[in-house]
Amino acid sequence: MTGKKILIVDDNPAERQLIIKALEENGYQLMTAVDGEDALTKIASEQPDLVILDIILPKRNGFQVCRQLKTGPNTYQIKIIMLSSQNRECDRFWGLRQGADDYMVKPIEGESLRATVARQLAPYNIESTHLG
Repeated sequence: MTGKKILIVDDNPAERQLIIKALEENGYQLMTAVDGEDALTKIASEQPDLVILDIILPKRNGFQVCRQLKTGPNTYQIKIIMLSSQNRECDRFWGLRQGADDYMVKPIEGESLRATVARQLAPYNIESTHLG
């Protein structure tokens, strides 16, 4: 059990359930938000370790939420995985440019999502880094 907090932000209930189902057995504390404003409110109160963030959202889109988090003094360190139904390179580029740590295309496959989440939440281990 990791106990890491993950906020899942998607306005589609079926998508949220798929993500929850993929991650629920990994010991994460899972929370959900249905739009950009709801996400920002929950991030402020819960301080998640990672946000899985859909791009197309009501009230504030994922790009806006990501940009706000990555420029905030108390939120810049939160890892963000952006989700999109668009598989265009310009969408991926723009998401990463806004500060996202990773970008995945829907539909999400459970094993791929679990691996991406684990990679983003892994602590930096200087002992495993080989210099020179």
